[in-house]
Amino acid sequence: MGNLLYIVAVILIIAWAIGFLGYSAGGLIHILLVIAIIAIILRLIQGRGI
Repeated sequence: MGNLLYIVAVILIIAWAIGFLGYSAGGLIHILLVIAIIAIILRLIQGRGI
């Protein structure tokens, strides 16, 4: 489960970067970034590291 969470976080960060650099999709891209950051923070708090 933790590995899947990390993969989803990385995909969301990549999607945000593409959206930020390529086109403006409103607040959706930034919401995806926040979700990805939260997922990474939760993984770090759980003690598994990145």
